Amino acid sequence: MTYAHAAAGNGFASSVDTAQRLRRVQRLAWVLDAAFRLPGTRFRLGIDALVGLIPVGGSLIMGAVSLYIVWEAWQMRLPPSVLARMVANILLETAIDAVPVAGDIFDAAFKANLRNVALMEQALGRKV
Repeated sequence: MTYAHAAAGNGFASSVDTAQRLRRVQRLAWVLDAAFRLPGTRFRLGIDALVGLIPVGGSLIMGAVSLYIVWEAWQMRLPPSVLARMVANILLETAIDAVPVAGDIFDAAFKANLRNVALMEQALGRKV
């Protein structure tokens, strides 16, 4: 289904509501995954990677925050296959982030939230 289906009212939320929700999760994903640039590099990381440094609890907290993006996708009535892939991204990132040091590096590089927003945009037929 494309964004045109959403605008036509074929099972998705209204186009205005969808656009507002998408903008909100785009901003959130950017803050969580890419808000800060490491000085002298092009590499970006966000609050997710920083809070994830807190052993075990940080990963769980950020995993729960990441589920908000999935909830918004569910509210926009995206297909279950997209929702399942989004949850899988979060579970993978959260599980690997529990491994000291290597998990933190993976978390900073994987950027599950930005991936999930890209999945939402793709499902809605918008530019990624």
